[in-house]
Amino acid sequence: MEKFKNVAPVEDFNWEAYENGAAETNLSKEELEKAYDGTLNNVNDREVVDGTVISLNKREVVVNIGYKSDGIIPLSEFRYNPELAVGDTVEVYIENQEDKKGQLILSHKKARAARSWDRVNAALENEEIIKGYIKCRTKGGMIVDVFGIEAFLPGSQIDVKPIRDYDVFVGKTMEFKVVKINQEFKNVVVSHKALIEEELEQQKKEIIGKLEKGQVLEGTVKNITSYGVFIDLGGVDGLIHITDLSWGRVSDPKEVVELDQKINVVILDFDDEKKRIALGLKQLTPHPWDALDAELKVGDKVNGKVVVMADYGAFIEIAPGVEGLIHVSEMSWSQHLRSAQDFMKVGDTVEAVILTLDRDERKMSLGIKQLKQDPWETIEEKYPVGSKHTAKVRNFTNFGVFVEIEEGVDGLIHISDLSWTKKVKHPSEFTQIGADIEVQVLEIDKDNRRLSLGHKQLEENPWDVFETIFKVDSIHEGTIIEMLDKGAVIALPYGVEGFATPKHLVKEDGSQAQLDEKLEFKVIEFNKDAKRIILSHSRIFEDVAKAEAKAEKKAAAKKNNKKEETPVIQNQAASTTLGDIDALAALKEQMEKGK
Repeated sequence: MEKFKNVAPVEDFNWEAYENGAAETNLSKEELEKAYDGTLNNVNDREVVDGTVISLNKREVVVNIGYKSDGIIPLSEFRYNPELAVGDTVEVYIENQEDKKGQLILSHKKARAARSWDRVNAALENEEIIKGYIKCRTKGGMIVDVFGIEAFLPGSQIDVKPIRDYDVFVGKTMEFKVVKINQEFKNVVVSHKALIEEELEQQKKEIIGKLEKGQVLEGTVKNITSYGVFIDLGGVDGLIHITDLSWGRVSDPKEVVELDQKINVVILDFDDEKKRIALGLKQLTPHPWDALDAELKVGDKVNGKVVVMADYGAFIEIAPGVEGLIHVSEMSWSQHLRSAQDFMKVGDTVEAVILTLDRDERKMSLGIKQLKQDPWETIEEKYPVGSKHTAKVRNFTNFGVFVEIEEGVDGLIHISDLSWTKKVKHPSEFTQIGADIEVQVLEIDKDNRRLSLGHKQLEENPWDVFETIFKVDSIHEGTIIEMLDKGAVIALPYGVEGFATPKHLVKEDGSQAQLDEKLEFKVIEFNKDAKRIILSHSRIFEDVAKAEAKAEKKAAAKKNNKKEETPVIQNQAASTTLGDIDALAALKEQMEKGK
């Protein structure tokens, strides 16, 4: 406002009237009000005008718009501009020229909003640098107040470096560039990174122009990923792939470097435009194979750590960057197909013997079974034919059981050598995988590293005793336990099984014997070698009938000859003598122990 100048008092001013409360003037009151109003700006409600900040404190800003009263605006509406000072021109929205208290009501926030959309579009078009206030975090970035509009600042657009703590930016006023506007949804995207990139672009061109393969530079660890490490070379980034961090195996790059660490790197390669720069760290140190002890040779023992496991073997690191493979076949003298995981795991420390060593190809094969003597070298002494041992069941086949007496010493029990009496259709009926079983060595096949074993040989052959019990024509009680097309399987005393064809299962009344039926059977065939007993039920009453017919015929003949003789009928039941009672008792006791 214009300051008043010093002027002389009016000579004819009526001081007496002024003292009495009346100011004399040649103008009327209406004329004076009109003249006063002429000195003020004409303003309207809901209009945006410019004003001047005349004072401010921690809570309010007083703004003069050339009206008869000043307006007060909360300081929070200016938080996007912390540098606001007295004398600054600001735009304000006139909400009310005069409230009940005669106060002029202004809003800076609404003034910005009224012009914000035009301004933000102009900022995009002119690539203008604008200021914005970061209000809060949101998913994927930040919300920024720009001209009163809530714009989105993606996390990737805050800085050229990855941001670890987004919260430190909340409440800050920063410079931005508008990078995208969705006119339909009125969405605005801003970037602070774009401003930094423009500054770095020139620096980057200068750095890239000087790059050469094999050049060693100092850089800062900028980011660590699962596949490598990004290095800031002073405005341009390069990548150290995980395989180029160390000559040894690296499972996590954090084992080698840490964020913000300064390290020397060598340039391995870059593309034609030098946008992708491949860096190396391990190349700055000699290859471990070149430093390997020159005296190391095949047959030497080495210690190492298991670094990688596979089904076919394990890789052992005997020095950083020097590895040897222990194939699964070199882990045990056993010929069983097994996985390397059965013997060791990652992180284990193992001792091994060098089997092959190729320094030119940088390859080495190792073995651990060589630390033990091959059990087959002394197999005849340790497991002679006839010796008895405890073995563990490893696998089944239709024809027998594969067992392991000790690691590397395997054998086969043929299905026919499992039991003297029981007819085993499959080994799973007799034993189970993982179970212990008593065996006797029957034969040694050293060339094929296989033993022929027997289980039944550990017991006396009961068929020697059965031969005296189940004589041909002897009669025994039996139970039909299985019906087949060709006949029936019959359970006899002492755990023995016999067989009867259908024609021998016909009962005296002409009916056929049924499953689980208990009947008497006559032995019609006994084969000790084949362990076969053939039975017949019908033969019992058939033989009795034949005997009776024969006796009657003989009596008739004697009568005709006038000779009376008493016919002797063979007592079939008398032929069921069980033999030696002592031998039977011994057999029974032996079978009970077997059960």
